[in-house]
Amino acid sequence: MKKSIFSGLFLAWAVAQAAAAPETYEIDPIHSFMLFKDRFLWLGSIDGCFCGGISGIVSFDPAAPEKSTVEFEAKTDTLDTGSAQRNNDIKSPDFLNVKQFPLITFKSKSVQKVNDQQYNVTGDLTFHGVTKPLTIHANLISQGKGPDRGLRSGADIHLTIKRSEFGVNYGSPALADKVDLTIGVRK
Repeated sequence: MKKSIFSGLFLAWAVAQAAAAPETYEIDPIHSFMLFKDRFLWLGSIDGCFCGGISGIVSFDPAAPEKSTVEFEAKTDTLDTGSAQRNNDIKSPDFLNVKQFPLITFKSKSVQKVNDQQYNVTGDLTFHGVTKPLTIHANLISQGKGPDRGLRSGADIHLTIKRSEFGVNYGSPALADKVDLTIGVRK
């Protein structure tokens, strides 16, 4: 009798722990992206993306968001602006130096819930060999079952960085120091 009561209590505890466990997602590189926009003189902006080179892990606990974690990386050689010459210029040692710095990474240190759809994620951004603390604003955009019946979710992240803080100064002042980034993370 004692054994069955203990087994029942253990089973109830295990089910409760599983229900309370965070959901861990591997970022889908096919559907995830990082867009950038940098002002250029009076002509407008230089726009592009790091497409197909985003990967990482998100562990999200809706019941306790402060226990959630985010880690992602973007391969710098996946940069595409729609112009082969401009891509080569930006990938060169003058700008990204993709051979020496093949990744842009972010690793969270804390997650704070703003509301049911918005979260502030503070962590370290490493770009061009320089690591800086940064808070990003993540907006959950959807969650549901995909064609494979597995849980799918997505978030958009918006931030602005100063490239000079990461040692990328070439082209100033014609090319603006502030770069706007939008990161679409999909699972």
